[in-house]
Amino acid sequence: MIELRDLSDDDCERLFLWRREPEVDRWMCGRAAQTFDEHQLWFDAFRSNPDVKGWIITRLGAPAGFLTLTGLTSCHRHAEWGWYVGEADARGRGVGRAAQALGLDRAFGELDLNKVWAEVLADNEVALKAQAAAGFRREGYLRRHARKDEAYRDVVLLAILADEWRERRGAFMASLAASRLIAA
Repeated sequence: MIELRDLSDDDCERLFLWRREPEVDRWMCGRAAQTFDEHQLWFDAFRSNPDVKGWIITRLGAPAGFLTLTGLTSCHRHAEWGWYVGEADARGRGVGRAAQALGLDRAFGELDLNKVWAEVLADNEVALKAQAAAGFRREGYLRRHARKDEAYRDVVLLAILADEWRERRGAFMASLAASRLIAA
């Protein structure tokens, strides 16, 4: 089963290691912390910031990835999100698909957002397909927008609205439950 749980102090080192994994880092627009002290400062600031929320994605009770929402204090009731599967053995097993559904439920339920949006590197076909499957639609394309590894990369803007999630939620959650990825 895939679940989301709140961050704990024990997650700091895990996030530091995941974020430095080449398979995670290659798809991130930002730069990973270069030292653990730098990461610890980010982690502490993240956890105390009312504008952001993050959850550890768990698979069978074990930490597998990270999902975040940023911009929660906006008067527009929208937030940017990002997620990744940090554990290599959890990739390609539906973890991201299930985590997205659980995250969208929190975003549009508990947090009462109207819109969730994302920036995805244009060549990240896995993330683009996963987000499209969850109902995200393409809203824009930013050429040479993110600098990564000394090169500029294109970015796709994706978003889903609360009413769009409500329309597709039942069937999407039922398919995840039938696949035994989430609790029914």
